[in-house]
Amino acid sequence: MSKKIDRRRFLENSALAGSLAVLGASALTGCSRKSAEELGLPPLNKLAPRGRELKAGLIGCGHRGTGALLNFLSSGPGVSVGALADVFPDKVEEVRERLLRYDIELPDDKCFSGVDAYKKVMESDVDVVLLVTPPYFRPTHFKAAIEARKHVFMEKPVAVDPPGIRSIIASSRTAETLGLNVVTGTQRRHQHDYIETFKRVANGAIGKPVGAKAFWNQEHVWFRRRREGWTDMEYMMRNWNNYIWLSGDHILDTHIHNIDVVNWFTDMYPQWAIGYGGRHRRVTGNQYDFFSIDFSYGNGVSSHSMCRQIDNCANGVGEFVMGTKGYTNCLNTIYNHDGSVKWKYEYPKDEHGNQMNAPKTSPYIQEHIHLVTAIRTNQYINEGERTALSNLTAIMGRESAYTGRRITWDEIYNSNMKLGPENIHMGNTDMEFEIPVPGTPVRS
Repeated sequence: MSKKIDRRRFLENSALAGSLAVLGASALTGCSRKSAEELGLPPLNKLAPRGRELKAGLIGCGHRGTGALLNFLSSGPGVSVGALADVFPDKVEEVRERLLRYDIELPDDKCFSGVDAYKKVMESDVDVVLLVTPPYFRPTHFKAAIEARKHVFMEKPVAVDPPGIRSIIASSRTAETLGLNVVTGTQRRHQHDYIETFKRVANGAIGKPVGAKAFWNQEHVWFRRRREGWTDMEYMMRNWNNYIWLSGDHILDTHIHNIDVVNWFTDMYPQWAIGYGGRHRRVTGNQYDFFSIDFSYGNGVSSHSMCRQIDNCANGVGEFVMGTKGYTNCLNTIYNHDGSVKWKYEYPKDEHGNQMNAPKTSPYIQEHIHLVTAIRTNQYINEGERTALSNLTAIMGRESAYTGRRITWDEIYNSNMKLGPENIHMGNTDMEFEIPVPGTPVRS
């Protein structure tokens, strides 16, 4: 079990055949103006249209899972909750109690717990499944959802390792053949201000992208102290955010948003990554405290990407993309090279006439509006593969920092590096995890 749970590294022996080609440096800078539809942008409806009743099953009843379910229930008329599942029964009960505040009562036979509880949701009569467990489980649950013919919302990250990424891509392609809609938790792609900024960049407002930077620096996030009676596996799963095999590290869990924005705005994926990171302050798990990665997109285009979770440091979250004709913060402003503003997004006013500093509709709700709209109007949407590729970008950066090596896109895409155990049991196990040390031999 110890060998199975430890990070297993096969980067040295990764296959090269059948690699996914890196997209060329072809930013959307043509002369003809491309429409939102041509750019693949989502409709920004205030609510989803009326249509057939849609029931959702929630798999993963933690804080984010509860939020995702409430976001789905806020997306429009005719939506409801049909099932709940989590490894831990107390987490299911917490969601049931939360739903009672909204006069929603779910019977016992629609609430499931245990390692295989997700299967009961797939067997139920729900139309949509919300996949919000720790990321380690996402590829398995997504595959099961598509096989059960369910539409899917799945949170990012969608996998913690390359085999998981390949599984997500395969399931996404199967979903497309079956007409099953898939929306992911990359909410910036459903956020009004980001979308309006992207439209202008895609139509040449900053010229050809020549460089970028992305950052997610914050204080240390949550961790849970072990309680008496918890087995090793229960402790790890309740403290999943601190273990690489369950979370993928925080470069995947949070910084993936910024990495995805850079890939989106430049219309490229990087060819290789080289970087570093370290662990100095954490007291649980085996994650790093910080990462600093250089992603090379080819032709001299690169993005500096950094993230940190250490208390009492300078914080900030965002992205910048520089071009031949200007630059943008991707969120709401386009600048000339001298720093003067070329264009700025105008936020709406509230009911009192005061200027707001965010879109009226939360992007967390907007992504569910998009999913429900797509199902009811047959305007097909499938974000699985593109999110998987941004997820892979983050994995490539993580592995470069962990190993101190230059990691290429082909190498990471074809790697057989698999994190975590082959099978989950809820008992005790060897919890001696290696903490990655750059420059040391790669483990096989």
